[in-house]
Amino acid sequence: MGIVDLRSDTVTRPTPGMYEAMMSAPVGDDVFEDDPTVRKLEDTTAALFGVEAALFVPSGTMGNQVSLFTHARPGDELICDDDAHIDWYEVGAPAVLSRLMVRPIPAPGGIPDVERIRAAIRPVNIHHPRTGIIAVENTHNRAGGVIVPLAVMRAVAQLARERDIRCHLDGARIWNAHAATGIPLRDWMQGFDSASVCYSKGLGAPVGSAVLGSREFITRARRTRKMFGGGMRQVGVLAAACLWALEHQLPLMTEDHKRAQTLAARIATIPGLHLIPDPPPTNIVVIDIEKTGHAVDSVLPELRSKGVLMVAFGPTRIRAVTHRDVNDDDIARAADSFHSVLTSR
Repeated sequence: MGIVDLRSDTVTRPTPGMYEAMMSAPVGDDVFEDDPTVRKLEDTTAALFGVEAALFVPSGTMGNQVSLFTHARPGDELICDDDAHIDWYEVGAPAVLSRLMVRPIPAPGGIPDVERIRAAIRPVNIHHPRTGIIAVENTHNRAGGVIVPLAVMRAVAQLARERDIRCHLDGARIWNAHAATGIPLRDWMQGFDSASVCYSKGLGAPVGSAVLGSREFITRARRTRKMFGGGMRQVGVLAAACLWALEHQLPLMTEDHKRAQTLAARIATIPGLHLIPDPPPTNIVVIDIEKTGHAVDSVLPELRSKGVLMVAFGPTRIRAVTHRDVNDDDIARAADSFHSVLTSR
C-alpha cells in the first residue's frame, strides 16, 4: 500500500506528458534570453495575467524577493498581513536581501482590512521609514486556502496607487482562486505592480515560478534575478513542464478543491475537531485538534505509520493539501486513518 502524501501540493511527481514535453523541449541559454521554451512560457503566462512581461525564476520565494528588491529602497517598510508567507516562510529575506522593514498587520481569516492598511501607512516624517510596498497573498496559505475577494484586492491596489506605494501580489496559489471562482487570472492581477505565481503548487510542475509586471519592471527584475543567483541556462527543460501544466492541469484544479471538501466533511464528525475554515474554499484543509485531547506531535507519527502524511501547522493545528497525485481512494484512506488515530483513545 502506497503513501498518501498530503503535506503540500509541491510533492507531485511529473506526469508522463511532462516528461515527454521536457525531453523534446527546444532550449537555449536563458541568461542570454534565447531559450525559446522559456520565452514561450513567459509570454504565455504574461498573456494569461494581462501584463506586458514575465520572468521565469526557480521558486516562489525567489519570485517574491526579486519583486521586493526590484521595487525597494533600503529602509522602506513593507506592509503585509501577520500570517503572510513573505513574513513567515521566507527566512527574513526582505530584511536580509532588500533591507526592508516588515510591518505585519492583522488580517482576520487572511482577508486584508483596507482601513488597517491605510492606518499603517507612515506619514511623511523625517523620523519614520517610508512605506514602500504593500503585499497581498492570494490564496492565503495559513488561513486555510482562503480566497481574498476581488473587491478587496482592487481596494488595496487603489489605496496603493493613491499613496504612490508599490503593490505586490504573492500569487503562489492564485490559480486556485481562479479555479474556484471562474474569475479570469488577469482580473486578479489588475492594479498590482508585480506578482509572483508558482507553477509547482497546484499546477504540479516539478519546479518554477514567474514574476509578472511591466516590461520595464521585468527588465530590472531580470538583473535582480541574476544578482540572486537565479540566472539559469538551458532551463527550457523545466519550462516545458510548466507549459504542460498550464495547458493540462489548470482546467482540472477544481477536482483538488472537491477532494479537500470531501476530506474535511469526513473528519468533521470527530468530537472536538475544528476546521479552519469550514468548509475549505480551495485545496488546503487546516485542522485544529486542540479540543480533541490529542497532541499534534503524537498524531502525525501515528498517521505516518498508517501511510498518511500531513504537516504541523502550529501547536494545535495540522495541514493537509490535496493535489493531482491523490485520488478519491486516497482521500477516503486519509479520512479513515484520521478517525482511527483521533478516536483510538
